[in-house]
Amino acid sequence: MTSPSFAELDALTTESLREQAFAKARAKHDVGFFWSVFKNLPDAGDAASLDGAPNSIGPTVDEAVALWREFEGRDLGDREPLLRAAFIDYLSR
Repeated sequence: MTSPSFAELDALTTESLREQAFAKARAKHDVGFFWSVFKNLPDAGDAASLDGAPNSIGPTVDEAVALWREFEGRDLGDREPLLRAAFIDYLSR
């Protein structure tokens, strides 16, 4: 089985790339790939700085929801080109 070419992958939407990369990572049980995606999401830095203290539960939940939405491919903001490149790289291996 051959890997798709860069041109074929680059022609796909970011959402399609994300779905295919996630499906490949799930099949390979590649936790490292998912972790690398999480670290590069726009709200990852904000979520990492929250300590989970009782007075920060609201922001913690809000950050978790924002992070999840980004993980699902929504609201990628200025990180979309970086994540798109990561998806293409992963799918071409």
